[in-house]
Amino acid sequence: MADVLTINLPDGSTRELPAGSTAGDVAAAIGSRLAKAAVIAEVNGVERDLVWPLDDGDTVAIVTDTSSRGLYTIRHSTAHVLAQAVLDLFPGATFAIGPPVENGFYYDFELPDGGTFTPDDLERIEARMREIIAEHQPFIRDEITEDDALELFKDHKYKVEIIKGAAEDPMSATETGLVRTYENPPRFIDLCRGPHVPDTGRLGHFKLMRVAGAYWRGDEKNPMLQRIYGTAWPSKKELAAHLQHLEEAEKRDHRKLAVELDLLSFPEELGGGLAVWHPKGAAVRKLMEDYSRDRHEQGGYQYVYSPHLAKSVLWETSGHLDFYADGMYPPMEMDNGSYYPKPMNCPFHMLIFSSDQRSYRELPMRLFELGTVYRYERSGTLHGLMRIRGFTQDDSHIFCTPDQVVDEVSRALEFVLSVLRAFGFHDFEANLSTRPEEKWVGTDEKWEMATDALRTALEREQLPYEIDEGGGAFYGPKIDVKVRDAIGRKWQLSTIQADFNLPERFGLEYVGPDNQRHEPVVLHRALFGSVERFFGVLLEHFAGAFPAWLAPVQVRVLPVRDDHDTYAHRLVDRLKAEGFRADFVDASEPLGGRIRRAKLEKLPYVLVVGDDDVEHGTVGVNPRGGEVERGVTCDDFIHRLSVDVMAHL
Repeated sequence: MADVLTINLPDGSTRELPAGSTAGDVAAAIGSRLAKAAVIAEVNGVERDLVWPLDDGDTVAIVTDTSSRGLYTIRHSTAHVLAQAVLDLFPGATFAIGPPVENGFYYDFELPDGGTFTPDDLERIEARMREIIAEHQPFIRDEITEDDALELFKDHKYKVEIIKGAAEDPMSATETGLVRTYENPPRFIDLCRGPHVPDTGRLGHFKLMRVAGAYWRGDEKNPMLQRIYGTAWPSKKELAAHLQHLEEAEKRDHRKLAVELDLLSFPEELGGGLAVWHPKGAAVRKLMEDYSRDRHEQGGYQYVYSPHLAKSVLWETSGHLDFYADGMYPPMEMDNGSYYPKPMNCPFHMLIFSSDQRSYRELPMRLFELGTVYRYERSGTLHGLMRIRGFTQDDSHIFCTPDQVVDEVSRALEFVLSVLRAFGFHDFEANLSTRPEEKWVGTDEKWEMATDALRTALEREQLPYEIDEGGGAFYGPKIDVKVRDAIGRKWQLSTIQADFNLPERFGLEYVGPDNQRHEPVVLHRALFGSVERFFGVLLEHFAGAFPAWLAPVQVRVLPVRDDHDTYAHRLVDRLKAEGFRADFVDASEPLGGRIRRAKLEKLPYVLVVGDDDVEHGTVGVNPRGGEVERGVTCDDFIHRLSVDVMAHL
């Protein structure tokens, strides 16, 4: 064995280290700052612990805590500390899986006798975790036989199930056929693929957030486990920033705001995932839908309607009963067959196209519908308007010839971004998902043509995008448009999707200029995604303070005393005649209380009228977030309001 190892670095340079050096030694040789930030390493392209021994000629890249992969490792390692703490504090408890997730990690546990964690328990667990971190326990990797693993984890039934292969755990897979474990001696060992930080002392900037129920393997037929969620970051500053961000997000939670602003509710009598819209929420929804209808008509779309259910033969033709049955509600048996509530609008639009012989002169044909669909979502996945069982999609299907695809995709993307800007979003990015490696339909030529069209549209709009290789559906590539909201969160909203499946299944054809029959290209385009979810995103984006054009009540008029009522009513009538949404609250309560209530309702404008206003035809303007003005003429205020309302166009 050579006394010196030559190690290759990512920049093409080399380092010479003594024989027996580890990946961590490479970081130390480069510099103390890198060694301090190092979390794991890539050795010859494979992620390894920093204690991994090196061979001569290895290529080593250091992964630091500032990278997404380094942060993933910190959260993964912190999840192990959480599991150790719980098993220490709760004798008889067992554990299942605990992966990193976006912004944090979780671990699933089962307590003896069906017990549940309390908020006080989380504090105790956090304290124990900090003790474990202070002990600088090493993470020691090992690979053992299945028999040894079964003996080691015999008291933990979920681990035994994983070892036997009855459940998949991506954290325990190995390349050798053995079972990989990581141990924090002397008390804790877990199934895990790794890699991990060198020792628990590398951790510490974390907080346990909440407890939730979670079915083992996500199956309602399996036991309900206790899931503890936590967050972990490389530094105290980043943890504090995240917690502050969560506080702001909680204030903006659409479920909370919907109740406070009397917009909608989820009555238990309806069942999970179903909402009723109150007058104020319905007013905002109507404005959203009316704007969408107007823009689609201006954009060359034709409005269509389809029923809420259809016979099973339609869903057999479309393939939904083969591929999507788990997401559909069960059938209603009638005298002439089985009827299913529709999970999608697409098949109906295929029927509209195929209802007549089509000519190339009719293409592109752009169909648009605000169609309500019904999908069975597991109760544990429901989340206000963001994950719901009955919702309305703004579905468009564009039927075009192959040589029209590039222009139609570009046109659709331009349309999507224009409408999203009107609703107050200006920070966009996208994913371009390409053909999956295994199961797909269509031809190489079709996939190449459609993918190039989507890419061209993104580049025409100068929209930043990432390519999701192999991430497309089996029936075609797609663009997913994401927006960033007022506090920096990303929301995936709009989709443009090529489809090579439904045209073939429904036998769609048009007659080309050569008098021959051709199959059209179909583009799915959802702009809002769903009206309900888009409403929820808007509500959180604006923190309930809708812009003037969307606000359910734009102006509230408050008389100072009862003898100002007549003037106040005339003002409300004039505002309504001008097309504005205005209301009136009489002087039966003190003025200050009425103003405060209007502010809590987040109204764009509050007008106060008193003696001087009655005499001179003026108003006092109290704008949301602005300075109070006195003696503003009614004409001036109405002009100002008109400008504000039209600002979104």
